[in-house]
Amino acid sequence: MEQQHSIQMRFLAEPQDVNFGGKVHGGAVMKWIDQAGYACAVNWSRRYCVTVYVGGIRFMKPIHIGDFVEINAQVIYTGHTSMHIAVDVWAQNLRKGYRHKTTHCIIVFVAVDEEGRSVEVPRWIPQTEEQKAYEQYAMKLMERRKSIEEIMAPFWNKEQEL
Repeated sequence: MEQQHSIQMRFLAEPQDVNFGGKVHGGAVMKWIDQAGYACAVNWSRRYCVTVYVGGIRFMKPIHIGDFVEINAQVIYTGHTSMHIAVDVWAQNLRKGYRHKTTHCIIVFVAVDEEGRSVEVPRWIPQTEEQKAYEQYAMKLMERRKSIEEIMAPFWNKEQEL
């Protein structure tokens, strides 16, 4: 199988995915996003990968039961052991033909060996102007994430009193 920097998943939204409001549950969408991101990361690195960060997840429009769902995941930046994957979710009402983007986020995966240690991944080099813009986007988000992590760090290991 050829190494590719992007993958696409397609399926119908099913009744078991519904929330109390009658739309597809956000948790189901996040699971699909993680699955597509994982498949993309493994396909690129040829290694088992773990999710280390999901950022900027934006639910823009709902997905309805019976919608045709398309999830596009693509490598937009590689570090030494990490891969930034952009994931977009689209939904289409097959009867009406209306298609719209429902969700967008960035996931960072790290490739690991059998002992769980991070390992080097192949470098991804953007070819098109759009790919170069995505790489810049990933680098800007990395900078923002550093300041967010500084703010959040005191709360990560905070003990809860009973």
